[in-house]
Amino acid sequence: MRNRPDMPDPRAHLLRHAPDAPVLYFSPARLQATAREFLQGFPGLVTYAVKANPGEEVLANLVRAGLKAFDVASPEEMRAVRAVAPDAVLHYNNPVRSPAEVAAAVKMGVRSFSVDSLSELQKLRARVSPDAEISVRLALPVTGAAYHFGEKFGAAPGPATELMRAVADCGFAPSITFHPGTQCADPQAWGSYIKAAADVARTAGVRLHRLNVGGGFAAHRTGAAPDLGAIFARIRAEVAQHFGAEAPTLVCEPGRAMVAEAFSLALRVKALRDSGAIFVNDGVYGGLTEIRDIGAPDRITVIAPDGTPRRGDLRPRVVYGPTCDSIDRLPDPLPLPGDLAEGDHILIAGMGAYTRSLSTGFNGYGLRDVVTVARL
Repeated sequence: MRNRPDMPDPRAHLLRHAPDAPVLYFSPARLQATAREFLQGFPGLVTYAVKANPGEEVLANLVRAGLKAFDVASPEEMRAVRAVAPDAVLHYNNPVRSPAEVAAAVKMGVRSFSVDSLSELQKLRARVSPDAEISVRLALPVTGAAYHFGEKFGAAPGPATELMRAVADCGFAPSITFHPGTQCADPQAWGSYIKAAADVARTAGVRLHRLNVGGGFAAHRTGAAPDLGAIFARIRAEVAQHFGAEAPTLVCEPGRAMVAEAFSLALRVKALRDSGAIFVNDGVYGGLTEIRDIGAPDRITVIAPDGTPRRGDLRPRVVYGPTCDSIDRLPDPLPLPGDLAEGDHILIAGMGAYTRSLSTGFNGYGLRDVVTVARL
């Protein structure tokens, strides 16, 4: 894994090489700065949710920035972390696992798990260390996120209370975890969950070992950048208010917010229709999956082949991907310059999360190239 920037910035690379395939530009300096923002601002242990971007260069630079713990959802993610950080702490907070996956986690030294049902607790009870940390995953109907995970994972406060008692009765270190939802910028979501977690612990008669306040921290998509400091302050205040002297140690697991700003995605315009619609060299089977699901960032630059930016008045354009599938298009038009032309490059900021991990090789297309730059 190299950390030496190949280029000063994406525009220099586009001008020199004119790549015909999509390219992710990676800034180690930007990633390490974001990691330090979490490490210095969050009042507890910071872990990284590997699912957001499992790239070797990402994991290695997070370790270099000072991260010592990672949230993993599968044995493959565990192996990816172990390859660059053999001594890192792994939290296995995917609450549904096969016995083989549990065995793999134990073999790789995992001692922190989550559950959202009695059946999953019993699956762990027979296979993990008797002093392991088991976090009950809590789910609430909160708002303020692009989409939330409560339908798939988590237990409501009543069942969570019974599950918490069962965890304590088994002798495990009892904790609570939650996820306020993807791309959540509202501090109140954390406030609601922290209050509910304190109520669950109090009703169960259990003192928490730790409280994992999840991921969900928003990346910069549109408008002003999210105020992470305000969320950290709200978390600190809510824990003090609802737990008092019995406040547990805190954990967070940012993914998207940690890695998004460290990458920009460059596309090339393959064709321009008379209607104004464009075909580009990546689509919803590749790095544009995130744009399909939660909308596009508003920091988009169009660059002509000679390196000059297009400055025409913005117009909404339908964007098609390169595959032969007709559903390979963005659901909403993108505002792009009126003087855009075939061969231009479209540079989209804030695309480090999920672009590569969700990209397929359908029809022979997809993200393959990562170019290290000094700045984005």
